[in-house]
Amino acid sequence: MARKILLVTALLVTAVHCRSESGGAVAERPGFPEPDSVDARPVILFVGTSITAGFGLGVEQAFPSLIQAVIDSVGFAFRVVNAGESGATSAGGVRRIGWLLQQPVRILVLELGANDGLRGQDIGAMKSNLQLIIDETRSAHPRAKIVVAGMEAPPNMGVVYATEFRQVFTDLARENDALLIPFLLDGVAGMPELNQADGIHPTAQGHRVIAQTVWDVLGPLLAQLN
Repeated sequence: MARKILLVTALLVTAVHCRSESGGAVAERPGFPEPDSVDARPVILFVGTSITAGFGLGVEQAFPSLIQAVIDSVGFAFRVVNAGESGATSAGGVRRIGWLLQQPVRILVLELGANDGLRGQDIGAMKSNLQLIIDETRSAHPRAKIVVAGMEAPPNMGVVYATEFRQVFTDLARENDALLIPFLLDGVAGMPELNQADGIHPTAQGHRVIAQTVWDVLGPLLAQLN
């Protein structure tokens, strides 16, 4: 199994640029994806923002789809569900999570908070919302594992806000015995060649970098659970 994990970097680097069935349309994800009643594999639920949704790309190019490709290639029996939504906040995640938990969730990858930071929203409220999402997940699925994806506040919010914002994700992971991705956009943020023209949303290559960052944390967990 360890040998299979070592293949991941090469698989991610050489991932094909798949075309979406819609001809490359923007990957606007619906707010309430229908639970799959046919595929009984345990679910890795990615709850997130436009980053997770793959804004501006075909859905196959978003990092959750790349994670699914690697999962399939190494023979793990998990199904990725991409519940990313453009503009999503932590409060929006609270409103959606009950519906999303109708699926057999084994792992929750929680990528929310970035839009809270962009809007300068209250950090304490953001943490409470994220904690509620974790609590509801574990109430519905007691065996579910949690992965917290850390984000950074924009520098214009000031040093104090940025520091407290960053600490929320570290604290959530520690307090909930969850795994932490310290910064989801590590190696991507601030790199023009890895971001679209808006300077915020990653390109297809940027998503491959994100996928590797996520897999570094998620892959070993899947190997334990598989």
